[in-house]
Amino acid sequence: MQLRFGFVLSILVFFQISCFAQVPGFFMKEEKRKVIIPFYSSNSLIIVPVSINGNTPLNFLVDTGVRANILFSKKLGDALGLSYTRKINLMGADGTTTLPAFISPLNTIDLGPLEGVFQNLLVLEEDFLELEAVIGIPIYGIIGHEFFKNNPIKINYDDGLIDFYKRDAVRWRPLFYRKLEMSVEEEKPYIYAKIQQKNGSVIGPKLLIDTGANHGVLLNRETSKEIILPPLTIETELGQSLGGVLYGFIGRLSSLRFAGLKMTEVLTSYPEENAYSYIFKKSGRQGSLGSEVLGRTRLIFDYPRNRLLVKKGEDFYLPFQFDMSGIVVKKIPNDENRMYVSIVRKNSPAEGAGVLPFDEILSINKIPTFIWEMPEVVKLLRSEEGKEIEMKIRRYEGMDLTKYEDLQFKFVLKKQI
Repeated sequence: MQLRFGFVLSILVFFQISCFAQVPGFFMKEEKRKVIIPFYSSNSLIIVPVSINGNTPLNFLVDTGVRANILFSKKLGDALGLSYTRKINLMGADGTTTLPAFISPLNTIDLGPLEGVFQNLLVLEEDFLELEAVIGIPIYGIIGHEFFKNNPIKINYDDGLIDFYKRDAVRWRPLFYRKLEMSVEEEKPYIYAKIQQKNGSVIGPKLLIDTGANHGVLLNRETSKEIILPPLTIETELGQSLGGVLYGFIGRLSSLRFAGLKMTEVLTSYPEENAYSYIFKKSGRQGSLGSEVLGRTRLIFDYPRNRLLVKKGEDFYLPFQFDMSGIVVKKIPNDENRMYVSIVRKNSPAEGAGVLPFDEILSINKIPTFIWEMPEVVKLLRSEEGKEIEMKIRRYEGMDLTKYEDLQFKFVLKKQI
């Protein structure tokens, strides 16, 4: 669930996949203690190249918060030669939107030294999420629970590496790692944490471990009267989910503790109650830990032994910074590296300077946009209070792309939370 750029990756899939005589799963192609898979990290999201049924590799997100393997586009699925057994309708985040999807069974997913066999894919009719606009590179799907279910898997965010271990290879706790009890319920991993809120109260929520969500902490207020909004918050669009935009607040916790580790002033999102809230209440879940927290650690997910092993990463003590400009930048989904202003928050430096939604960004601090990568833009806009930002933008007249005006704006970054 990406909050900083207005994107929530929260896919709740309500269907059961058919069982087969063969055992589906991910397996090493050669018998080894472990194999290593490099990954690309964008704002601590884990992206790997995946080949489906021998086709050209595509970027997929590795996501502990999702049960099914998902392909975002049926048009792409048709091009890959997928077959489908049935059509289903998913409920959107607004509780009313119906989202068509298709089940494609018995696929082979290739990750270099690993192979996922007899893998089912949930194929969306359309790419409702448009992750490229937020992450900056094309993302075509998600690898979910199947990847984690049988083997210990180490996520090394510092070096961008996944270690996929033989099932019995990590019987003992590695040096400097701390062990935390983890339950896997309905194919999703949960832990308990200790949180001190800004009003001084301490809670011990049950949290989903969600590598596909780019927030720090997310707390669902409707699940517990003990979850209190902090006195200082920003009301904002939290992001895009299947079927609609999610809204809520961004605030901070005094501290977060898990596995004996402590983080302070953690950015936290508080979404408004939505159509899926009853699912959270039923599961006992009060929220989730996303990659803004997880990316500061090294993790070993050990589903077979119901444990999570945690170690401090290189960025563990870095402060949690929220955007200081007041704008949400998105990429225009095409082969060119073009970016635009999606949202301008009220009373922000960018609004004061005159920046408007749908302004196309031509350059930032005199560097053309096509040179910038999305993570670099994000890092810049939450980098340092008092830093001056100069933007050259192109403002179009309505939908007529032949009529526009090029403008220059300057504003100074300011902490708002």
